[in-house]
Amino acid sequence: MKPAHWQADLQQVRQLRLFQKVAASSLDQLLREFRACELEAGEVLLSPFNRNQHLYLLIEGQLRVYLGSLDNQAVSTLEVGDCAGEISFIDNEHPSAYVVAERPSTVLRLHRESLVALFQQSPQMMQNLLELLCERVRQGNRLILDSEQNANVDTLTSCFNRRWLEHVFERESTRCAFNDEPMSLLMLDVDHFKAYNDQHGHLAGDYALCLVAHTLRSQLRPKDSLVRFGGEEFVIVLPEISDLEARSIGERLRVSLEQIASFYSPVGVLPGVTISIGLAQMQHQDSLQSLIARADAALYQAKQQGRNCLCG
Repeated sequence: MKPAHWQADLQQVRQLRLFQKVAASSLDQLLREFRACELEAGEVLLSPFNRNQHLYLLIEGQLRVYLGSLDNQAVSTLEVGDCAGEISFIDNEHPSAYVVAERPSTVLRLHRESLVALFQQSPQMMQNLLELLCERVRQGNRLILDSEQNANVDTLTSCFNRRWLEHVFERESTRCAFNDEPMSLLMLDVDHFKAYNDQHGHLAGDYALCLVAHTLRSQLRPKDSLVRFGGEEFVIVLPEISDLEARSIGERLRVSLEQIASFYSPVGVLPGVTISIGLAQMQHQDSLQSLIARADAALYQAKQQGRNCLCG
């Protein structure tokens, strides 16, 4: 980073978020505390390994924000008028992300020693900075939520994964037990899936799994959880559902797939698949492992009886 010559255009500066509604009489004095700096393309402005003492205001170019590693995909892009380093500027801690110049850029830099004096000169600038901080925190919360959701979802079928199953079982089993409500679990296996893959190819097998997931999900309640347990196995958690009701639901799901003789896919028309289902109702003191074990035993029985049926 090197010093840059920058001639302030007060009319243009007042359009930047940090200086919006700041009195014109204060603006010229505020700008004297800022220093213009140039960044080359690819230059790292902020890093988690270096303590930050400055607030940066982008006035030309573009910055990218990376979490964890510069090898990861950028999580956000900063455009002209955006700030960088505002949180570490306030708390004097290490930045939580890398900020890198996407192309040659110019920033205005403010040292944290000037912070108190500037706030006294312009309460409006303090208000603007607080709004920027709140926006950044909300953005961070959205990133956390998105990453959590992605961590709980199977990328092929968009079903929940086993990580989510542990969470939802803990939540729903506790709730159902507290309300004296039943809870059931269905364990499903796509019949003869290895033979299907061998005959039609693994890509066709992937599309068949997506068909199963879509067909099942469309018939479940929002409170039910469809989980890809592994390979061609799925688990469905049915809160507030007794074994009799679960048997009816399982039969309906089984028949719905049985009736799909063929389906269209990006690799052409493919034959449909059937499923075998094992059913277990939660009992007092059941763990997830014990409930799954009973459903798995019922599933094994369904396979022994010729597949494409429900047992339990």
